[in-house]
Amino acid sequence: MYPVAAAALGRVLTVAGMMATDMKSIDNVLSIIVKGDGPLGNIVCVARQDGALKGYVNNPQLDLPLNHKGKLDVGKAVGRTGTLTVIKDLGLKEPYVGQVNLVTGEIGDDMANYYWISEQQPSVVALGVLVNPDLSVRASGGYIIQPLPEADEEIIGSIEKKIKEMPSVSSLIEQGHSPEGILEILLGNFDLKILGRTPLSFHCDCNRERLEQVVISLGKEELTNIMETDGQAELICHYCNTKYYFSREELASLIEKAE
Repeated sequence: MYPVAAAALGRVLTVAGMMATDMKSIDNVLSIIVKGDGPLGNIVCVARQDGALKGYVNNPQLDLPLNHKGKLDVGKAVGRTGTLTVIKDLGLKEPYVGQVNLVTGEIGDDMANYYWISEQQPSVVALGVLVNPDLSVRASGGYIIQPLPEADEEIIGSIEKKIKEMPSVSSLIEQGHSPEGILEILLGNFDLKILGRTPLSFHCDCNRERLEQVVISLGKEELTNIMETDGQAELICHYCNTKYYFSREELASLIEKAE
């Protein structure tokens, strides 16, 4: 990935990871889909309650000049017109779906807007990604702060003042601050207690059986055309780039299933 694409994906993965760990069951799954009018294309991230993450962008090798602040121009890459959709699969009959329009394309502002519009929850969302000169990602982090309904207005005002004085998340990470250290800076004056920790990891749950269902969904006519034209089919997982091959014989078997 090029830096601006890595920064955009890293921000969405980070906020998805934080939001997913707040769900109730290990089987719960949260998806965030960002569809902007910028050259990056769609960003899709999926996170589980246990910290497993996966995601991709349509144009991972997008290269853009830095913005006027000398930072990666995530807003221009994503675009400022489009939608941000959050899907929560809580194991019920239908998943919860919330959708809002993009505000800046910078992801943090857009997620705060989602919380306010879709969940009526005032929130501060800060996200940052550091990309090394060799294009590897050095670190990604962020925080979400939300007041409880009965929170004292004076305390809220004090925290808002502290947030305005805070350096960016990227700067805090570059200075070596841990997640606990960042929380201490923000909330250390309010008897801060760490209630839990969840390790995050990349995990793609694609498999051949699942991809077979994708092939079958193309229908008999399309599958027959593929078999006669190409003699085989190749599917690539968006999340992990694993390639799945289906021979002529396998396609013939799947056509029977499609019928």
